[in-house]
Amino acid sequence: MLRYTTFALAVLLTLASLALVFISPLFWIAFVFFGFFTLIGIRDVRQQRHAILRNYPILGNLRWILESIRPEIRQYLMESDSDKEPFSRDDRSIVYQRAKGAEDKRPFGTREDVYAAGYSWITHSVLARDDLPWDCRVKIGNDTCKQPYQASIFNISAMSFGALSANAISALNRGAKLGGFAHDTGEGGISRYHREGGGDLIYEIGSGYYGCRNEDGTFSAEKFAEQAADPQVKMIEVKLSQGAKPGHGGMLPASKISEEIAEARGIPMDKDCLSPATHSKFSTPSEFVHFLQELRELSNGKPVGFKLCVGHRREFMCMVKAMLETGIVPDFIVVDGKEGGTGAAPLEFANHIGMPLVEGLTFVVNTLVGAGLRDQIKIGAAGKLVTAFDLARVYALGADWVNSARGFMFAIGCVQAQACHTNHCPVGITTQDKLRQRALDVQSKTVRVTNFHRNTLEAVAEMIGAAGLNGPEELQPKHLMIRQKNGQTISGARVYLRMKPNALIDDDVEIMSESYRVPWNNARTDSFRPFEGMESLEYN
Repeated sequence: MLRYTTFALAVLLTLASLALVFISPLFWIAFVFFGFFTLIGIRDVRQQRHAILRNYPILGNLRWILESIRPEIRQYLMESDSDKEPFSRDDRSIVYQRAKGAEDKRPFGTREDVYAAGYSWITHSVLARDDLPWDCRVKIGNDTCKQPYQASIFNISAMSFGALSANAISALNRGAKLGGFAHDTGEGGISRYHREGGGDLIYEIGSGYYGCRNEDGTFSAEKFAEQAADPQVKMIEVKLSQGAKPGHGGMLPASKISEEIAEARGIPMDKDCLSPATHSKFSTPSEFVHFLQELRELSNGKPVGFKLCVGHRREFMCMVKAMLETGIVPDFIVVDGKEGGTGAAPLEFANHIGMPLVEGLTFVVNTLVGAGLRDQIKIGAAGKLVTAFDLARVYALGADWVNSARGFMFAIGCVQAQACHTNHCPVGITTQDKLRQRALDVQSKTVRVTNFHRNTLEAVAEMIGAAGLNGPEELQPKHLMIRQKNGQTISGARVYLRMKPNALIDDDVEIMSESYRVPWNNARTDSFRPFEGMESLEYN
């Protein structure tokens, strides 16, 4: 309640000044002064556009004052906070503008150092196009899928109810419904707020099996079938790991479990809830792909796939070998980069565990191409993807669609206060505090979610058109140019080498070096462990 202190103080001083005018007329000045701030506070509390002003009446206006002089203080902010800022202010500003439907163009050219190492761009054509549709779709579901899904190439990434507030989930899902794209539930289960929104859902199943678990925390086929039967559920995604904290479990204390969270997850309110680091349903690659097949059958043929942040490359190759051996091929794989993750995570895990998206995506694409499975499996990408260029770049690297968490959080008002784990989110997004989340107006933020999706894809269409291409599926590494440390530029085709089709199964991987051949030869289908005596190999 301290956030209302300034407003309460202004009201008290206004009333006190009014009472004291009978002692001295000079108190009329104080009455007018404090009354002015009281009126501002009343306006802030009643308005629905800005969550910060609703949660921090009067005081929250300081943010808008600082933003109004942002061009003058920007250089100072960049110099003083460059090592603390979790995301580019420019990119975040683009999201805010696109979500609001405001002008997102700027004068005086690029603000980025085009001569810095790592700077990249898309090559354009003299035969540019301006007639490309923005609402591109990708069919997810191979020949064994009975209910394929025509997905947007840009969707909301996994963020669980519980981590996000009820109002945040409602705004995101209603925005997805309005804009015709998908919303990943996260591993926290399908909440009443997902269902009320009516948007297409990707039902994510993590190691806690929330929404489809027995009392002992193991997987329940009956409960899963009941969840998957909902026509709102379009795809099933098994979460092996996530970019924020791959290989790490979690504990939700009983003190934080509300009635609504317990309902969505299918857990009791009086016990701590454990999300193990590993799944109990399977322990070998073959068991894993058979689990995917079980989910496909229980869901009556809906698209089934899995999400992972790449760790031991050999372990992913174990899964691919199991697909070849059993003939059970998932409909999709989502590659999550270690730079992803909108929630709190142990610092060492956030910084030093897991493979970044570019490397992970390139590895997964090449492995599937080399195993002859790429045509049967669609690939999604997630991990700090916000701008149109972010999307275009991963399309060029082989992704069929993109999931974004960070971008859609910005769209509903996230200011990166980095208080996600404290329950004190200033804009009501990552909190279960009813009063704080009241500040997030669902109706206005629903529109912003839809605007951000549409305007970002329109920008992607403009970029693809500038390259003279017909759609995102035509983007390739050769359309990227990258500046090296020595100042020279090089084509993405030389940086992100493509595997020859069937090269792994034909044992023809010289071109890709031993970094692919060794882990492939060391991969097995009966265990995620390496063959005996092969543990010391350099390539894992």
